[in-house]
Amino acid sequence: MKQSRVALITGAGRGIGRSIALSLARVGIDVAVNYRFDSEAATETVQDIIGLGRRAQAYQASVGDADACGELARRVLEDFGSVHILVHNAGNASRGHTVVDTDPAELQKLMCVHAFGPHHLCQALIPSLRQHGRSDIVFISSTATEYQPAGGAPYNMAKSAMESLALSIAKEERPNGIRVNIVAPGLVATEMGRRLVKARDGLDEIDDLAPTMPFGRVCSPQDVADAVTWVVSDRASYITGQRIRVDGGGEW
Repeated sequence: MKQSRVALITGAGRGIGRSIALSLARVGIDVAVNYRFDSEAATETVQDIIGLGRRAQAYQASVGDADACGELARRVLEDFGSVHILVHNAGNASRGHTVVDTDPAELQKLMCVHAFGPHHLCQALIPSLRQHGRSDIVFISSTATEYQPAGGAPYNMAKSAMESLALSIAKEERPNGIRVNIVAPGLVATEMGRRLVKARDGLDEIDDLAPTMPFGRVCSPQDVADAVTWVVSDRASYITGQRIRVDGGGEW
């Protein structure tokens, strides 16, 4: 009997990560749900995946910690036997300060979560990913790496480093059957997106921006999840080293 594919998704309890987890479960993939703080949300995500007929388990770990990454990989491999898909989704936003006013601890934290953590997890899990004819690594980045907005240098730098890591691994692991791609959304209707809009625009409701957004709506977590689900499918078997924007075409 053919083994079901297994996905480890970081930051999968809520928001974009949760949508990715449920979307992959709907197409027959078992899911390891990583979370940092919100155990209740992670448990709910796991239960919803099980309700779709797939295996799921929650794992608490801070991906910004190298030792925690190694332990997370060990536990998932022990429980599921293998990993076929790794989605780097966990993240934090910048606090909105200029470079002059940025706390060095903020820069260190964001680099650890967005760049160093994914590096550590890839190191730990690529040997397992190499064991299959087809494996995938997906990095959830941001259009911020194109626009480099002011007041977000730690986030811009960390996501840019993440994309560099992704493109390096894509070249290194192509001979081993591992596809590596980047999915880069713009503003998304998540809790982080709502906080950003409130701080930047003074709006309590992110959907108040809908009339100014492409196609008259704000990007949803499901929009991002649909891109990830496609890129790890057989329909995208000849695609690697690519950066897919999910932003409605951006600002023209």
